[in-house]
Amino acid sequence: MTGTALATLPEVARLAAALCEIPSPSREEGAIAEVVRTELRQLGMEVTEDDAAERIPAGCGNILGRIAPTVPGVPVLFCAHLDTVPVAGSVEVVVTEEGDLTNRHPTILGGDNKAAVAAILVALRRVLEEGRDHAGIEVLFTPCEEISLRGSSLFDVAALRSEFGFIYDHSGPIGGVVGTAPTHARVTATFRGRAAHAGLHPEDGRSAIVAAAAAITRMPLGRIDPATTANVGRIDGGVATNVVAPACELVAEARSRDARALTDQVTAMLDALTEAASAHECDVQSRVETMYHGYRLSERDPQVAMAMRALRRAGHEPRLVPSGGGSDVNALLRSGFPCVNLCNAMTDVHTADERIAIRDLEAMVDVTLAILDEARGA
Repeated sequence: MTGTALATLPEVARLAAALCEIPSPSREEGAIAEVVRTELRQLGMEVTEDDAAERIPAGCGNILGRIAPTVPGVPVLFCAHLDTVPVAGSVEVVVTEEGDLTNRHPTILGGDNKAAVAAILVALRRVLEEGRDHAGIEVLFTPCEEISLRGSSLFDVAALRSEFGFIYDHSGPIGGVVGTAPTHARVTATFRGRAAHAGLHPEDGRSAIVAAAAAITRMPLGRIDPATTANVGRIDGGVATNVVAPACELVAEARSRDARALTDQVTAMLDALTEAASAHECDVQSRVETMYHGYRLSERDPQVAMAMRALRRAGHEPRLVPSGGGSDVNALLRSGFPCVNLCNAMTDVHTADERIAIRDLEAMVDVTLAILDEARGA
């Protein structure tokens, strides 16, 4: 976006546009991390960073900023991730006639999760510029959230002084509070067949690719039930068109908010792998990994109650919503830190149609300030 066009936008939209134009696919967060570190230091925050960059590896570690409280109350954390899914081209932010930020080019905008990064940073600016009292603020910016929450999974929550955390990482109108999110299982299978010349003696071969394809056709995939989904995301095998493929790897996933349904789904996928391997005279080795664990929250959970009060204070009607995806909340809750994910109105994330309304960016700044007001009075 040109400087002239940027100058006409509200502060949070200017920052969101600038951040979106910095490429930061998972493991390549270095450039945006430096922008965030600089901003936090300019705000006078105490800034630390853990060793997640070396352990994952990633473009940065988990970046933690802290401002000491000015009044009594409940210190709180705001969290967003710095990485995006892969970018299939350049990002040039434009404003639609409807007042949305989107990408001029046919790839993602990156508002997931830079819309949240911008809202948090602008809210911090206002707190300091206006001298607003608060009960203590921490901010956490994580790497590699888009690849199974790897950054936040490595974060040591013992470093936090906050009592509750608030994460803005879900599509849907503002007011939505994620009450339940799924457990995510990854299924990896390697088929071993027998190589043969595809033109001279194909009958002597046993195609690992054909076996993998047969397994996929046997699997229940897509929307399994309201709480459960499954997908085959990658298949890779073979050496040349004139060789019957001796090996093939398949990577799939299943997610569910229902533990029994997830077990049933994974079992069905494993059965499909075994049956296809047998039918096509191949061997198969399968591995199931839990990438992150699901959770269930209610209005009785204190972080949810505080979020709902703040949303009402900011003029939004709160409501609990289910999610089919994970967020840093899954990892932080698993580590014992009470937090909650709030909808921030991102639209068509992970697609070339991704966009976010400028009014919703401004609204999330107000929600952040409302949370701080609630925490100050607690």
